[in-house]
Amino acid sequence: MKFDNKQKLVALVKRDCNVEFDANMMFDVQVKRIHEYKRQLLNVLHVIHLYERIRKGDTKTLTPRCVLFGGKAAPGYFIAKLIIKLINNVAQTINADPLAKPYLRVAFLPNYNVTAMETICPATDLSEQISTTGKEASGTGNMKFMMNGAITIGTLDGANIEIKQAVGDENFFLFGAKSEQLKDIRANYDPNSIIETSPDLKEVITLIESGHFNLFEPGLFQPLLDSIKSPTDEWLVAYD
Repeated sequence: MKFDNKQKLVALVKRDCNVEFDANMMFDVQVKRIHEYKRQLLNVLHVIHLYERIRKGDTKTLTPRCVLFGGKAAPGYFIAKLIIKLINNVAQTINADPLAKPYLRVAFLPNYNVTAMETICPATDLSEQISTTGKEASGTGNMKFMMNGAITIGTLDGANIEIKQAVGDENFFLFGAKSEQLKDIRANYDPNSIIETSPDLKEVITLIESGHFNLFEPGLFQPLLDSIKSPTDEWLVAYD
């Protein structure tokens, strides 16, 4: 049943994105309103990390995955639109790289809506619910994914808390700052130190800075890099 649902999503992604997903790969999905607190940016940093592993030949423990993003940004929300641009540029680079094809494919679904969700939700293996702790009021998309058989990766925030209680710790991948830690983290937050002491994160940031994903648009993603490196980044992207 899951495989049939994944084949339907393969057809949707091919039609709307012209990207070839493989139903035998893990479907890693984040579809929701594009907002800094929902941290699509954090997700795309992970995608770039996976791409770096592939480029280095570190694929022995890599689970082949298709990563799907979808969502809309408010008309005047510059950073949200820049995140969409980064996702699309990263997807274009990865999907054009023959080294990546057996392990990683990425798509941003345009015009995400309820009709699309009816195909996406039952096909998802891994549900990305990675908002900054304390920012998600409740969350209903995460419930839909969970009830359709997807495992959740997420922070202890919003309805994730109840989902974790309902499905058990073994069916929930928990990460990130807890709400009781936020005050202390923000009081001494130094994202540049975190980046310098995390080889994987530093590698990802360096690749974006190099212009690898915007060869003909120099400096395009600098505002995103500045936001990650800012000690006032309330979304704690570098920390998590």
